[in-house]
Amino acid sequence: MNAKVSPQPNIPAMQGGVVKASFPVRRMDFEFQQVPRYWADHDAGLTHFMTALSALFPDGEKFFVDSTRAVRNDPKLADPYMQKEISAFIGQEAMHSKEHLAFNAAAQAYGYDVRRLENMTGALIKNTTRVVGKLLKPFGFTPEMIGLTGTCALEHFTATIAAELLRNPDVQAMFKDQTMYRLWMWHAVEENEHKAVVFDVYATLYGRGPKAYSMRAAAMVLAMIFIFITQSYFTARLMKQDKKLTWKDTRYMIKFMYGRKGFMTRQIPELLAFFWPNFHPNDFDTDALLAQWKQKLGFIAG
Repeated sequence: MNAKVSPQPNIPAMQGGVVKASFPVRRMDFEFQQVPRYWADHDAGLTHFMTALSALFPDGEKFFVDSTRAVRNDPKLADPYMQKEISAFIGQEAMHSKEHLAFNAAAQAYGYDVRRLENMTGALIKNTTRVVGKLLKPFGFTPEMIGLTGTCALEHFTATIAAELLRNPDVQAMFKDQTMYRLWMWHAVEENEHKAVVFDVYATLYGRGPKAYSMRAAAMVLAMIFIFITQSYFTARLMKQDKKLTWKDTRYMIKFMYGRKGFMTRQIPELLAFFWPNFHPNDFDTDALLAQWKQKLGFIAG
């Protein structure tokens, strides 16, 4: 008889009797000075699409870190293993922010105002959470719950993108520069290593009842709208700065990303799985995929 096997929680790693997180914080220091202008398939559209994503990360990752730190001292999260997972999550996200800031600065050197896009991301996150907080305060939703729920939704989005990067050879082939290839593959590995941490924190604090479910479902709707509109605007803005905002220069990118089997289109079923009432990030098993890529990238000890 066939049966669905429920995902198992990560087993705490022990070293000398000390609980450790299930994943490490890797200290990276990429050099972006030699990255070419059009590093994604030698194409302006694909390069600007990925740069627009990168512009979302520094303040986005900071939001994830701040939202998790805001609740980590709650007594419900006192378990030593949970605390180690939270610390490792924060460490990985801080490193992602650092490296994408460095890449964005290199893109800025080509004349693209990526720093302004980063600032816009931070302002949008701040204003959105403030407005949502005011609207939901009468219904008993705290700022901490709103921040953590938004992080859950956005973490599912980034983990889904990351898994597709690791699975799809066509997407991997667009990275014509080794530094950019390693940046994105490293980031993709780590997004899947820690994909369940914030969700588990959220479930531990708020449970899986109707209130918790309705909040995370609404957060996912807002997250998808936020990312699609903001990232599309950023891409168009970069294309315009490059004098490439034409059908000729954008059609390949649009087909590659949003065609019938496009990079973003293929992710829709997994993104929508977040709306399952009993959803958990580990419903999508990426352990074998991670093992393969950690070996490929030299992260054997990870």
